[in-house]
Amino acid sequence: MILQALATIFFIADVAGDIGDDGWSIHLLVETGATVALIAGVVFGALQLRWLILRARLDETGVATARGAMADLIRQRFLDWQLTGRGRCRALRAQRFRCCRNCRAPRRGIGDDPGAAARIYAKAHAHS
Repeated sequence: MILQALATIFFIADVAGDIGDDGWSIHLLVETGATVALIAGVVFGALQLRWLILRARLDETGVATARGAMADLIRQRFLDWQLTGRGRCRALRAQRFRCCRNCRAPRRGIGDDPGAAARIYAKAHAHS
């Protein structure tokens, strides 16, 4: 984008200098047309870049909102299921979420403790 803007400035200066030196000619009309197209390209590119940046910000906001909503939903489900601290940690690990900081992660994975998984599934009224 910067290189294109610099080229546009060069072509504008070149066309202005040629008009001052030689006047109008067919070659100069073609060069002027190319310069106008380059200007339009720079303007369109800048507007497109601005739109993409704004869109990215909106997408980031949407993702952050969704993350917060998912975290709230998980917290609410854990309260509904009356999971203990260790049960919450195991449920998070079962869903491949990061374990909470306050929970001491067991040396075994949830797959190594089928009883814990079964209790979590029972509280959630789900089947493994």
